[in-house]
Amino acid sequence: MSAEPLTYTLLDDDGFEAIAAAHPEVRIPIEQTPAWVLFEQALGRAALGIWAYTDSSGVLIATASFVQVRRRLRESVVVVNGPVWFAERTPAAERVLMETVRDQFDDHRSVDPLYVRMQVATPQFPATGPIEHGWYEREIVVDLAMSEAELLKSFRPNARNSIRRAQRNGVEVRHIPRTEWNSVFVAELFPIMRETAERDGFQSFDSSYYETLLNVLGDHLRMLVAYRDGEPLSWLITTEYRGYSVYYFAGSTHQARRLFAPYLLLWEAFRVLREAGNTACGLTGIVSENYPELANVTTFKRNFSRDVVVVPTTYDIPLRRRRYAIVAGVLRARRSAAAAAGSARQRGMSALKQLQERRGSGGGP
Repeated sequence: MSAEPLTYTLLDDDGFEAIAAAHPEVRIPIEQTPAWVLFEQALGRAALGIWAYTDSSGVLIATASFVQVRRRLRESVVVVNGPVWFAERTPAAERVLMETVRDQFDDHRSVDPLYVRMQVATPQFPATGPIEHGWYEREIVVDLAMSEAELLKSFRPNARNSIRRAQRNGVEVRHIPRTEWNSVFVAELFPIMRETAERDGFQSFDSSYYETLLNVLGDHLRMLVAYRDGEPLSWLITTEYRGYSVYYFAGSTHQARRLFAPYLLLWEAFRVLREAGNTACGLTGIVSENYPELANVTTFKRNFSRDVVVVPTTYDIPLRRRRYAIVAGVLRARRSAAAAAGSARQRGMSALKQLQERRGSGGGP
């Protein structure tokens, strides 16, 4: 006999704040707050609100903020870095929540998603996939509840040495006033972000995305930039909510790495975040099975803490299982073809380079 489905209720801001105030022990990610709903709406996305899920006794089980995402071949509803659990997250409780969410959006009047995507700690029916992964699965967390001296001592020797090297190299960190955020970002920081993305092999958002973030979420953000002789080298943006901070976005130049600027920049961020009352700082994703490309940033982040937190993986909850299987198969085939073409292109470039090198050394064709 299956458990009774949960009751779901759309929360207004006051309702959400009442729940948050009644559960100070629960860490609520900023992506699951009304402030983030406003950000999604400012981006032109369809935010479907924050919903509370209670059992038959009226006990709060979880909350979840949903965003409608439209992409070619599929429409989905996504919970970004959630749901937030207020009751014990057992496999049975998680299955009931997933089944409730499936029924909720199967009957929803204004959206017709192919699937709902959310984090799942125990993979089980009705979860499957996902078609693509949507959030990191492991992260480094730095404890800011200790003294400043203890915090510095907790770093690996490489981090402490790199901080001192940056100082000797003349690197200085500036806290950018909120009134200057947009102008500084557009003129100085976004070019660094593009350089970082090209170097590390990822695609950054357009500048307008970050500018919207700064404008809408300003009460929860800080912007710090490392300079040398007036030249911007490295920058970061942090978020803060209920005593938990996140090293959210960052960029650095080639020169920044040579001067060890990112180490001094992050150390200064820890200092100001700790002084502001934050007890921890998440450094976001590190390498995992589904994110091998995060290996480079993992080396940097491990210098600041040994505390690795496992984050539940995102899975899909199909509402149209047959169509979902067809779409997933089509996308897998496209990715395989693209990967094969990329490998062939790489082999061709390698062969051409070898041929050019032989000819340049007089080796003949």
